Amino acid sequence: MKNFRLKHFEATVVALFLYGACFAQMSSAAVDSLVNYAMGKFNVAGMAVAIVKDGKIVHEKGYGIKSVLTNSPVDEHTNFGIASNTKAFTTTALAILVEEGKLSWDDKVKTHIPEFTMYSPYVAENFIIDDLLTHRSGLGLGMGDLMFFPEGADFTIDDLLSSFQHFKPVSQFRTKWDYDNLLYIVAGEVIARVSGMSWEDFIQKRILDPLQMSQTYPSLDRVKDKSNIATPHDSNSGELKPLPNFKEIINGAAGAIMGNVHDLGSWMLVHLNHGKYGSNLEHQLFSEDSQREMWKLHTIQEANRNPRYNSHFAGYGLGWGLTDVLGNLQVSHTGGLPGMLSRTVMIPDINLGVVVLTNTSDDGGPVFSAVSQAIVDRYLGLDDAHWVDRYYDFFQRRMTEGDKVTEAVWEQVKNADASQIDVNNYIGMYKDVWFGTMEVFMKGDQLWIKSHRSPKLNGPMSYYGANTFAIKWEYQDMNADAFAMFTMDENGKGAAIKMKGISPNIDFSFDFQDLDLKRVLD
Repeated sequence: MKNFRLKHFEATVVALFLYGACFAQMSSAAVDSLVNYAMGKFNVAGMAVAIVKDGKIVHEKGYGIKSVLTNSPVDEHTNFGIASNTKAFTTTALAILVEEGKLSWDDKVKTHIPEFTMYSPYVAENFIIDDLLTHRSGLGLGMGDLMFFPEGADFTIDDLLSSFQHFKPVSQFRTKWDYDNLLYIVAGEVIARVSGMSWEDFIQKRILDPLQMSQTYPSLDRVKDKSNIATPHDSNSGELKPLPNFKEIINGAAGAIMGNVHDLGSWMLVHLNHGKYGSNLEHQLFSEDSQREMWKLHTIQEANRNPRYNSHFAGYGLGWGLTDVLGNLQVSHTGGLPGMLSRTVMIPDINLGVVVLTNTSDDGGPVFSAVSQAIVDRYLGLDDAHWVDRYYDFFQRRMTEGDKVTEAVWEQVKNADASQIDVNNYIGMYKDVWFGTMEVFMKGDQLWIKSHRSPKLNGPMSYYGANTFAIKWEYQDMNADAFAMFTMDENGKGAAIKMKGISPNIDFSFDFQDLDLKRVLD
């Protein structure tokens, strides 16, 4: 769930020499030193880290502050939005229902949600539960995410279920991996219909309560004591700017859980213990068969050929990314929301789990990957790859290159001659079949655009060139400014709008390119 969300950046590593064969330990002092160095390198407000090893939590600690407004410290119980790390909770919930005989992984989605649609009748009829979870639908990266990015839109589950028929696939069904959030929301609706309780209630009663994750919540609204919530921050301006906490719509199955490293230590342990939990592992949350299904390759991806890790395969299971490192299975996922980034990584063969939570995005984005990778490397017996410095340098280059692109756009806007255009030719209502109406109108002496269903998407339109305008959204919690490219009719009036993000670093959940806006009213 977005980025600079870096859901998949862990595969982008620099080739280094393989070193060492024995598994090492990492002291809490060494973790402290690593984290403090990383937070000094990056402009990050707060962070929390937990490590589990050999059936125990061996490190859990908070660093930095929850908010620049209060300067109150992060501790091991501070809640962060874990974003797409929520997805593994959703697949675990489905595994529980499978074990109870209430559904099968191979059930057709239409068996449980008859009104479910897809871009072709064949795909809709043959879409199974597994397909909701494995990013192989044929739809493009983040397609339809504009329905809940930015937050505050009014789309319902009915809107969501009917929207898929309008999307245009970018690949053949079940042939290519493209990350998807909306289908996890559909999976949450399956859980609700099969179990008779909401996704939030199911996660609370069937997972969080049994594991005694008493300070983790299935949604922001359910956090009882909000005094220990980390505030999201943006650091794009060079200074830490507090952001509002993100609220999911419809259900939270794609990324709504508010969690802390103490409780997430228990979450990693239940997976490393093959579904068993309790002081003597006397209880079973899910079976080993279910774990094998969740940790089985369902969608193949390109393996990272870095000789440091000697990886041979990579892919996606059910809510988990999978690969091999030095002959060991690695199970991981990342998550991102505005101002919140996280990574969970487990190496079951050496009984290791690491979770890193942060409350700063943009310049601070890569720190969660750098810290978790450095910790894992230490336990794998590898030399110091200086991941903090490497990630910092890589993302500084990426940010600088992106800034050059956006600065050039706004410089062209500044120098564009708009005297030859008639803004009245662009004014009107334009409708997309799944996103609804966007209105182009005059606000004072400025051309403006707004979405009728997603109120945070509104802002001035500045002439760029030809029939293209650059939009500076009032929403600036993430870098999402966009081009609006008009097609004119035979009378020189705007007939349609296509859109795309301006920055090459725009989060993929701002899928403006998937909109096809047609004029419906002058």
